[in-house]
Amino acid sequence: MQERSSVGELANQLRRELDRYSPGGKLPSSRSLVERFRVSPVTVSRALAQLSAEGLVVTRTGAGAFRAQPRGRAAPVGDTSWQEVALSADGAADLVPRSVDASGVTVSLAAPAPGVVEFNGGYLHPSLQPERAMAAALSRAGRRPGAWGRPPMEGLPELREWFARSIGGGVTAAGVLISAGGQSALTTALRALAPPGAPVLVESPTYPGMLAIARAAGLRPVPVPVDADGVKPALLADVFRATGARVFVCQPLFQNPTGAVLAPERRGEVLRIAREAGAFVVEDDFVRRLVHEDAGPLPSPLAADDPDGVVVHVCSLTKATSPSFRVSALAAHGPVLERLRAIQVVDTFFVPRPLQEAALELVGSPAWPRHLRAISTELKTRRDTMTAALRLGLPELSLPHIPSGGYHLWLRLPDGTDETALTAAALRAGVALTPGRPYFSAESPAPHVRLSFAAVAGTQEITEGVRRLRTACDEVL
Repeated sequence: MQERSSVGELANQLRRELDRYSPGGKLPSSRSLVERFRVSPVTVSRALAQLSAEGLVVTRTGAGAFRAQPRGRAAPVGDTSWQEVALSADGAADLVPRSVDASGVTVSLAAPAPGVVEFNGGYLHPSLQPERAMAAALSRAGRRPGAWGRPPMEGLPELREWFARSIGGGVTAAGVLISAGGQSALTTALRALAPPGAPVLVESPTYPGMLAIARAAGLRPVPVPVDADGVKPALLADVFRATGARVFVCQPLFQNPTGAVLAPERRGEVLRIAREAGAFVVEDDFVRRLVHEDAGPLPSPLAADDPDGVVVHVCSLTKATSPSFRVSALAAHGPVLERLRAIQVVDTFFVPRPLQEAALELVGSPAWPRHLRAISTELKTRRDTMTAALRLGLPELSLPHIPSGGYHLWLRLPDGTDETALTAAALRAGVALTPGRPYFSAESPAPHVRLSFAAVAGTQEITEGVRRLRTACDEVL
């Protein structure tokens, strides 16, 4: 974090001093900048690269950095109003509108302003990411023979085998495709399994990114309520009969956002109900590697207990590593596998081989189990810190379930609370949170908020964030 701050500060200083040099004029050498500003050569290199990307500086290997020539006259601003007509006409005959509200996704991707406590993050804080292990893995991967060649379209056999073993049951490498992250794998699965206009059953509440995928594909999300034990089988059967749907998307382990784990007695019921409906279950096993220290043995994936090919399984390395380490697996059994493969190939060709090789190096290194143990301990500590702070400072917010895995808590707000107003007040107080409304595909039964404890720097920031949230609640509630 300090390095990133130094890069920005140095870039700002050099930007202010550019007027001292005529266009084409040479800037001070990297060595002199290191001595003058007392920063590392890496910081100087990154600051100059930032100015180069902005078109303010030109760097020449062996010669140095020079002020760029002034840009020519700005291009005329065009008239794009015609697009409103074209886009409206394009969707006029669609059974389901294909315009997408991505706000539920971007809220967990956008970086907050400096000083804002990030309770809305969807990934591990940089201090929790295995940056050294990933860097070492990427370095070793780049030296592997053929590392920069074209990989098999389905993915490297060794990596497919590793994912198959981690899923378990009868899953083999032949039934695994390597994908570019869980979001991409879910997109492939829904496009393969349901035609535009079809209903797709989803847990309620559920991950907004999956709702966005469904709507972008022209599908109609239909909610099936969940409780502390996961989706309710009786309601699932009723909705299958009422809609004729052929796809149900679920997160059986540490569901997002509720944190629920599908109860043992419901697992077989869900598969039986889907099989009798002639439907697929898309299992999004997104945080199995973010288990907390006190969780105990985890249930196996649904795919491990599915000999009939009902389950299309999605799992990823991203949540346990870095948002940029986008390596995931899409596993299936039977004829559907070929359809999944064909759609993925058309959309992305393949996952870059260096990234696949790096994934193999990472999960095969001694650093990988150490990393998983470390985040297991740290996530429990953070969860307990946030839970205690909320109970002490915000007792009016209901916390119906404390998960033993994942990276967030799901809180019910007092009836009548305006989620939008609370979100805005929280941001004014210096804390970013995620409102509950985007997690529901239909009407929300009550106001909620989701708070992440993984994207912040540590327990002190969690305590401070809850204190700031108290200020916002005092304003709104």
